[in-house]
Amino acid sequence: MMGLAHPLRRRARHFRGFGRLRPREGGPARRAARDRAAVCGAVLLAALLLLALSGAAGRDWRALDLTALREPPSARHWFGTTGTGRDMFALSLRGMRRSLAVGLAAGLLATAIAAVAGAFAGLVGGLADRLLMGAADLLLVLPGVLLVAVLAPEGASWGTVVLLLAAFLWPLTARAVRAQARALAEREFVLAALYLGASRRRVVLRHLLPNLTGLLVADATVNVGLAVVGESGLAFLGFGVRPPDVSLGTLIADGTSAATVHPWLFVPPAVLLTLIVLAVNLLGDGLHRVLDRDP
Repeated sequence: MMGLAHPLRRRARHFRGFGRLRPREGGPARRAARDRAAVCGAVLLAALLLLALSGAAGRDWRALDLTALREPPSARHWFGTTGTGRDMFALSLRGMRRSLAVGLAAGLLATAIAAVAGAFAGLVGGLADRLLMGAADLLLVLPGVLLVAVLAPEGASWGTVVLLLAAFLWPLTARAVRAQARALAEREFVLAALYLGASRRRVVLRHLLPNLTGLLVADATVNVGLAVVGESGLAFLGFGVRPPDVSLGTLIADGTSAATVHPWLFVPPAVLLTLIVLAVNLLGDGLHRVLDRDP
C-alpha cells in the first residue's frame, strides 16, 4: 500500500494542475486585461474622455483676455492664447469634446446600421441581400468625404453631421457581418428557430446578433476612429461647425498658417487628435485579437 501511495499522490497533483489550466486562460474580459494594446488604448481613451468632460478646469473657452494676445504657453495660459486672447487649453478641450461626441455617435450608429443590415441580408438572402449589399457597394465607391461636405453645409447641426458620417461608414462593417451571418444561418439553432415559426426579426435580434458581438465591438472602435477623423476633416474644410463654436479640425485649420511662428496654435489640437486616433486604434486592434480567439 505504501508503494502505491506515491504514484497516486503524484497523479492527483497532476490532475489538480490540469484543472487550473482553463481558468488561467480566462474569458474575453480576462484576455483583454492581459492584452497590452487593448489596455493602453482603453486607458488612454478614458483619460482623454475625462479630460474633455472636465470642462478645462472651469475655464471658459469663449472668454477673451485682451491683455494676452497670441502669448506662448505660461502658468496663466497652459497652451497659450490666440490672436483674440482666447485660451488655447480651453479651446482644445472644447474642440476635443465636440469631435469625440460626433465620433462616438456616428461610429456607434454606423455599427448599429451595419449590424441590422448585414445580419438581415445574410439570413434572408435573395433580393433583399442584393439590394442591401448593392447599396453598400455604391457607398463604398462614392467619394464619401466630398459628398458629406456637399450635403453638410457650413453651420449644419452636429446631428446632421452624425447622420451623414454614419451613412458612409456602415458598408464595410455590414459586409463583414453579412459573411458571418450567412455562416450562422446554416447552424442548427437558427434553422430550428425558423422551423418553430420564429420571425426573421426575432432570429436576427435573438440568435444572430448575440453571436456577432465580438465582431461588432471590435469594428465599432474602428468606426469611431474613422468618424472622429472624418468630422475633423470636414471641420478643417469649413463644413459642419458654426462659429464661434470650435472643433479640433477648425483649430488645426486656424493654426496651420502660424504653425512655424506660433506653434502653440497648431500643436495642441493636432496632438489631441493624434492621441484619440491612436487610442481607438490600439483598443480596436486589441479587441480584434482577443475576440477573434476561440473561447
